[in-house]
Amino acid sequence: MEEISKALSLDCNFDIKGDDYLPSKFSVTDLAAWSIGSVGCAIASLVKQLGFASNPPSVEIDRRLSSLWFGFSISPIDWELPPIWDAIAGDYQTSDGWIKLHTNLAHHRAAALSVLGVNADRNAVATAVRSWEKDQLESAIVQAGGVSAAMRTRDEWRAHPQGKAIAQEPLIDWGKARHTTPKSWAATRTRPLSGLRVLDLTRVLAGPVATRTLAGFGANVLRIDPVDWDEPNVVPDVTIGKKCARLDLKSEDDRQVFEQLLASADVLMHGYRPGALERLGFGETERLKISPALIEVSLDAYGWTGPWRARRGFDSLVQMSCGIADAGMHWANQNAPTPLPVQALDHATGYLMAAATMRALEDMAARKGARNARLSLARTAELLFSHPQDRPDARQIDARSSDFAAVIEKTPWGCAHRLRPAVKIAGTPMEWSLPSCTLGSSPPGWN
Repeated sequence: MEEISKALSLDCNFDIKGDDYLPSKFSVTDLAAWSIGSVGCAIASLVKQLGFASNPPSVEIDRRLSSLWFGFSISPIDWELPPIWDAIAGDYQTSDGWIKLHTNLAHHRAAALSVLGVNADRNAVATAVRSWEKDQLESAIVQAGGVSAAMRTRDEWRAHPQGKAIAQEPLIDWGKARHTTPKSWAATRTRPLSGLRVLDLTRVLAGPVATRTLAGFGANVLRIDPVDWDEPNVVPDVTIGKKCARLDLKSEDDRQVFEQLLASADVLMHGYRPGALERLGFGETERLKISPALIEVSLDAYGWTGPWRARRGFDSLVQMSCGIADAGMHWANQNAPTPLPVQALDHATGYLMAAATMRALEDMAARKGARNARLSLARTAELLFSHPQDRPDARQIDARSSDFAAVIEKTPWGCAHRLRPAVKIAGTPMEWSLPSCTLGSSPPGWN
């Protein structure tokens, strides 16, 4: 996983403890440990740059906890999390292979059903899908405004125009440094991101993981969602430490509020596809006029170049497209797509986004200017493909009572246990000052 260190220019070592490994064709647990380790090293380096230590403090990563954080970090007490998947979502056989339908959002479900010409009945969907070729159905659903992914082999992805484009992209695409007056925030040794204002425009799942991580080291994270948006299956897990508000960026009043927030933000994190913010009137030129010293970290599913750069996507879809699900199927001797045991592309990319944010902050503190970073799920998948796993001792990792923090978290849904952090940084604990919250539960302001 040295590519992670090179992409972030990390000059820090960390110790990985434990011998637990998730079962997979790929080194998923190593990816978890290294991506979380990159956060620890980035924080340690920032602590030194800010003058709180003469050398970066020591960093230790727990392999078991890293694997668990790649699943769910919250364990409800006497209540349940909503189902992860919509009743129609899943893998279906086509006339020539497999396709995944991602229908968790109502408009994505409606698009898929309209193309198939059936009602929301799983058996009817399965029957309709079998009459299609996988590539044709994938294209038809995407053109209708939905999201889906045909299962491709690794060779098919490498030959695909988007696969070729991704192969040429860096793990982290760093923008050119802009000379600006360095910003300061209320950093301390124990809370190095205290007072840092992070405007969070991300949704499921990598971006929220990144901003959750920043909040764990003291950042003031304000998440903004559209007025009609919800993702109930992950909100309790990813909103810890944050405030969540709603704005309608097509409303003039709300646009003015957003401009004020953007002008006072230190970091903007978003998952908008190329051109989406431009269509809302907040393109890169406009953003820099509003906030010249802004650090921007952004995410795209299928990469920033190539014909699919503007395609909607999720972790599970990228796994189907790039060959992970097919490779997993053959590794496990199954006859159906076999994804990773966790949504590793989302989580790993999220931690890399958090680490990139801290590296950009370090550069700004060193008067090297402000620079942006772009990452993608598909490029993180390439990193995973370069690290196959051969561990017959790998086993599913289930949480034990000792894996959770002693403090009970009081959420709007009820009390819950939260996993202990997987990273230990000497003198800089990872902890959250706010419990998870519902979307739209705060006004759109920093206080």
